[in-house]
Amino acid sequence: MPVRHESFVQTLRAQWLGQQMRQLREQRGITLKQAAEFLERDFSSVARWERAEWPFRRGVVVSLLDLYGEHDGRERNRFIQLAEDAWRTDRWDDDYDELVDASFIDFPWLETRAEEICSFDAMLMPGLLQTPAYAEAVIRNAEGARATDFSVGKWLQLRLDRQRVLDRDPMVRIAAVIDESVLRRPVGGATVMRGQLQHVGEILCKPNIQVRILPAKVGLHPGLDGSFWLFKMPKPYPEVAYAEHLGGRFFMESPKSKRFALAYDRLRELALDERGSARLIAKIAEELP
Repeated sequence: MPVRHESFVQTLRAQWLGQQMRQLREQRGITLKQAAEFLERDFSSVARWERAEWPFRRGVVVSLLDLYGEHDGRERNRFIQLAEDAWRTDRWDDDYDELVDASFIDFPWLETRAEEICSFDAMLMPGLLQTPAYAEAVIRNAEGARATDFSVGKWLQLRLDRQRVLDRDPMVRIAAVIDESVLRRPVGGATVMRGQLQHVGEILCKPNIQVRILPAKVGLHPGLDGSFWLFKMPKPYPEVAYAEHLGGRFFMESPKSKRFALAYDRLRELALDERGSARLIAKIAEELP
């Protein structure tokens, strides 16, 4: 009688580890076949590990790091820790601050893989919908006294590069609920805001973009704790919720991401429909001096 194997939940950690191991192998110029021969395994096994279809085992990761010539202690610890925790779906920050840099599981990585990106934006326009002038004003504010033309230009280009996801194939769906106060916050001045609001109004014609405005008359609602994002990944990968504040950034997978999904659904119900949202955006743009 055949042995029944339990399916592996393809967690965010497993996906990230698979991608990082593949990139390291390719950087070293080693083929799947060569890696498989070293491990005395079929090359399809290595491919499945890299795609997170199977979980990497600690011993396999250690052996491949030896083959790839990765001897830096900190890097080896990072890969090994990920392999040991590949089954986990809880938040990242508590365990990985000492092992990873700020790019670990970042927005661009999730944006390029998600089927749908949902967000509640309480303070600023969604990054994917910002004009260059609006984005520059936001970046200069974030950089503060450290801002230079070079640093601002670098971050601005990264922001604009991220927006390419809007035209990718297969198409990613964007669904944003934006608080009305965002439309009225004079980021960069009247001219910048007018251009930003006109841009959002124009981009609504895209079939993959949906924007709804949460009117100021709505009092208590599920978004009072601040902005958040929900990345709906292709099956069998779990959805990922993201939130940030002055204390740090938080990524959460299912089932903990469920509360964000429920909050977004409620916010969408409370917001104006797409036609009403477009009218309000145009009205506020016309009111600018």
